[in-house]
Amino acid sequence: MSSTFDRIAEAPCVRTRARRNARGCISLAHLRKRRPTLLVVVALAGQLVVSGSVGAETTQELNLREAVDRALARNKQLAAFGFRIAEQEGRLEQAGLLPNPQVDLLFENIGGQNTNLGFESAETTLSIAWAIEPGLRGRRVGVERARSEQTQLDARILRLDVAAETAQHFLSCLETQSHLRATDEAMALSERTVAAVERRVRAGRAPNAELMRARAELATERLARDDVSHERSVALHRLAAQWGETAPSFSRVEGDLLELPKVPGFDELAARIDRNPKLARLASEERVAEARLDLARARRWPTVTPNVGVRKFELTGDWALVAGLTVPFPVFDRNQGRVAESRAAVARTRADTESERVRVHTTLYEIYQEMQHSIHRAEVLRHEVIPRFEKTLVETQRGYEKGRYPYIDLHTVQVELLAARHSLVEAGTTAHRLVITLERLTGEGVLK
Repeated sequence: MSSTFDRIAEAPCVRTRARRNARGCISLAHLRKRRPTLLVVVALAGQLVVSGSVGAETTQELNLREAVDRALARNKQLAAFGFRIAEQEGRLEQAGLLPNPQVDLLFENIGGQNTNLGFESAETTLSIAWAIEPGLRGRRVGVERARSEQTQLDARILRLDVAAETAQHFLSCLETQSHLRATDEAMALSERTVAAVERRVRAGRAPNAELMRARAELATERLARDDVSHERSVALHRLAAQWGETAPSFSRVEGDLLELPKVPGFDELAARIDRNPKLARLASEERVAEARLDLARARRWPTVTPNVGVRKFELTGDWALVAGLTVPFPVFDRNQGRVAESRAAVARTRADTESERVRVHTTLYEIYQEMQHSIHRAEVLRHEVIPRFEKTLVETQRGYEKGRYPYIDLHTVQVELLAARHSLVEAGTTAHRLVITLERLTGEGVLK
């Protein structure tokens, strides 16, 4: 049995395809869209997709497709929006109904004097009248049909918003997961440093203060890991809340933040601006305003009410047909205000559309530049900065153990390496977040 929510679930959506990398994890840069004409909401590497089925309900690992599938199937906002669709269907049905006829019963020449005393000379008339609305019903239906299209568009936009929001929460989970892995590496590094300092202290080549400092830094790294662990727990709960779970049925997410997106040129993206969901919404508002203007103009003409019936003459027992026509006398145009209002609404929506198009173009340029910068930053950190810090750390550790470098040099290199690794995670995360924003601005996936 179909429900109003099924209409949302069956609305045009995006689908997903993913390939696994050598480690068996989904490489998010390999997510590809199947329907280029629709808004591909997302994802880590920029291509989110939605499939029609929901993933396993209980799993230790959750990938992006499974997360979005669950959100689209069970999100509370989407379920509530189904009732808005049902409301609009009721309004559309109501607009197409014909007015009911009116039955009149009239008694004349009763209760008078002489021959009109009592009912002896009474005339009884039974008639039926109905209103004729020239073109109004069709125009009312046109207004509500335009509103129905608008509601369906709102449903699609909401689906895409839910998918994009889910992808953002998924990205947060992946980010905290990466930071947790980095803090584990930092703790291991600190533990090795403590061991190296202990050896030097026992050999009498380093003061005990260095060991105390190294152990304090190890404790600090453990606290940092606790902080990230708490953030990760919150991120997992926020993701699970997208489909109504109060406790996550998964313990980690799959993905690779370092699979950086490859985005087409700005001119190609700018050509897709008209697919922006908000611009589509404004275009839908313009169609509603035009339909209301058409209805307001049609209401200038009066509603004609014909009637027909029979009359009985009690005095003679005869019957006769009667007919009439009621036509309002349009001395004044009682609808000119509504016409002016509707005309202004059409002009306003057109102006809003042009204003929004300029705003989207400007925002698109800003986001595109930031994304390119984030990708460049991640590439430099990954291929130039971090490898050099790693080599420097190896040499500094060796030099420290041989007494050629002081502890402060070793500590400085460790801090710089860890900071570079955290910056790499942040740069990759920022790039993917900006891709999601680009997807929303251009109305479709930006990756090929």
